[in-house]
Amino acid sequence: MKFSAADHRYMARAIQLARLGLYTTDPNPRVGCVLVRDGEIVGEGWHRKAGEPHAERLAIAAAGEKARGATAYVTLEPCCHHGRTPPCTEGLLEAGVRRVVAAMEDPNPLVAGKGLAQLAEQGVEADWGLLQEEAEALNPGFIKRMQTGRPWVRCKLAMSLDGRTAMASGESVWITGEDARRDVQRLRARSSAVVTGIGTVLADDPSMNVRLSPEDLPGVESANYFRQPWRVVLDSSLRIPETAKLLSLDGPVCILHSHGDKAKAARLAQGGIHLECMADGLDLPLVMDFLAGREINEVLIEAGPTLAGAALQAGIIDELIIYMAPHLMGHQARGLFHLPGLDRMADRIELNIQDIRPVGKDYRITAAPAGE
Repeated sequence: MKFSAADHRYMARAIQLARLGLYTTDPNPRVGCVLVRDGEIVGEGWHRKAGEPHAERLAIAAAGEKARGATAYVTLEPCCHHGRTPPCTEGLLEAGVRRVVAAMEDPNPLVAGKGLAQLAEQGVEADWGLLQEEAEALNPGFIKRMQTGRPWVRCKLAMSLDGRTAMASGESVWITGEDARRDVQRLRARSSAVVTGIGTVLADDPSMNVRLSPEDLPGVESANYFRQPWRVVLDSSLRIPETAKLLSLDGPVCILHSHGDKAKAARLAQGGIHLECMADGLDLPLVMDFLAGREINEVLIEAGPTLAGAALQAGIIDELIIYMAPHLMGHQARGLFHLPGLDRMADRIELNIQDIRPVGKDYRITAAPAGE
């Protein structure tokens, strides 16, 4: 199907709207919709929160009677099943929309082409594939979870220009500047879960929460739409102190362990902490399977070199986000990854650099393991 310049323009607007749901829609995908009739936008909508109306129904409500005979530009194929809300295909048909252009098919097996087929069967002109790459970039976690049963995993690290993450003493506050730290807060805000290891908890007593206000996050219109991601601690023997800072903050906390003090586990659970015993050990791929089973779309690993290296070698990382500060910490300082077994040049882990950009006085490097 060949799309016109006007088609591109209206779909670009739908993608712009979908981005407003970056921090709020989880576990649903971010979706935007634009209704156009006679060359004029008559209705717009974007999905705000799971359980609330989808983008198509909001656009239809905004358009009213002007939706009849209109073209709907939507970033994701309209759903055709009853979930938390009624099917959007029914809403489009009831509104009398004559044409639907989707940027991409829905990877959810409950839809996966069925929504567009249903519309076509009812005489609606249904196309897809317009600005597909841009639409896919909105929802890497939702797409991967639906296609593979695992979440999209980012690993965030901060280092000096000579690749160091902490002084030999363990001191690491702060490697990067304020702008980079705010950027990390936005990464947390878009994530479904922030994962760390018990070593980081014992060494740093981190909060692991989002410390931005709703006003700092585009699309978060009020505190009602503000959410904290899951804070997940990998703690095989349940060594976490009951006074750990992250246990007392707002938002869900999950501790994954394989053994440990049962009385301590009971006290933590009584305090509202979710504990999951993985009897076979904290195998990282199985951890990701567990999180995907809880509708976790995007995972952000914030940890030290041991867990970061293990995640890289386990093949679970889709994206590395590395903040590089313009200073030197010396050869005795701690390195970025612990990667045992890399003895020869042939053992190197290849990365594809996808983006490098300044963030305040620091640089943010986005890379992916080669072949991802």
